[in-house]
Amino acid sequence: MCVAIPGKVISLEGSRATVDFEGSCVKVNTGLVEPKVGDYVLVHAGCAIEVMGREKAEEIIGLFKELEALDI
Repeated sequence: MCVAIPGKVISLEGSRATVDFEGSCVKVNTGLVEPKVGDYVLVHAGCAIEVMGREKAEEIIGLFKELEALDI
């Protein structure tokens, strides 16, 4: 199973972006998409694979928080 996680683009440098994942900032390859600062991107294996709307991103983030709270 593959998991992709949404995060918010906080800066861009060429084909790389700094993406904020709920307080953890990570450099991500953006060669497959064209995000702007402030956009949300879906990231898998260090690559942004989709630019997504804020509402959809926040919904997914909420679901991950619910799963984490289950402490499975």
